[in-house]
Amino acid sequence: MSRIPPPSARRPRRLAVPLLLAAISLAAAPGLPASPAAAQALTPEQRREVVQVMREALRQDPSILRDAFAALEEAARQQASEGRAGAIRAEAGALFRDPADPVKGNPRGDVTLVEFFDARCGYCKALHPTLEALLRADPGVRIVMKDLPILGPASVLASRALLAAQRQDRYVELQAALMKLRGEPTEATLQAEAKKLGLDWARLRRDMEDPAIERRLQEHLRLARALSIEGTPALVIGETLVPGAVDLPTLQRLVAEARKG
Repeated sequence: MSRIPPPSARRPRRLAVPLLLAAISLAAAPGLPASPAAAQALTPEQRREVVQVMREALRQDPSILRDAFAALEEAARQQASEGRAGAIRAEAGALFRDPADPVKGNPRGDVTLVEFFDARCGYCKALHPTLEALLRADPGVRIVMKDLPILGPASVLASRALLAAQRQDRYVELQAALMKLRGEPTEATLQAEAKKLGLDWARLRRDMEDPAIERRLQEHLRLARALSIEGTPALVIGETLVPGAVDLPTLQRLVAEARKG
């Protein structure tokens, strides 16, 4: 997966250590206070006793620490999954029903899949034929395309060209060409590919500079951040976020689950 550069500031995860200590103390000695607040209320002597009990428990059974970490990680995954589902519901209109977005497959399909992709992303290129196979196998699937150029200026150039090509009804064709491209999407390369598809290059080049295209790209980036998308490709199916490239059976299973509602 190609990664989105992180924002300049991140909120530190300050709760992991006290939660871990509480989980270990609970596992090591069930009679001890289990919550961080209760642990903080202990006297210095009680804290020393807790530490001694924890050390002895870990010495006798090191798996306690492993199990505590596993429990914390599972709780974090569950919380993140629930948060993403809530974000998907909150952003459903912008995700699934923005009339400005290009669509592949059946425009009236009963299942919509949203793809965030970068035209230069190798993982996106690897996923492309799988998505095409999904469309061939399932005529009820609708794919909404969200350009997310995270790999530098060349990616931005390619995304601008794609959104400009949409104005000449050639988005899908140019996107397919760029997914097969092995070199960089330079301006000369984009011009050559555009001409192969019968696009008016002079018009396309002018449209690439339209501020409306920049606003759309910024909106896609906002959506990605709202959904905690960390890179490309990223797929949204129903209320499920699928990071990275996946195989056809996985996609078909997720589509079937979304279809059941």
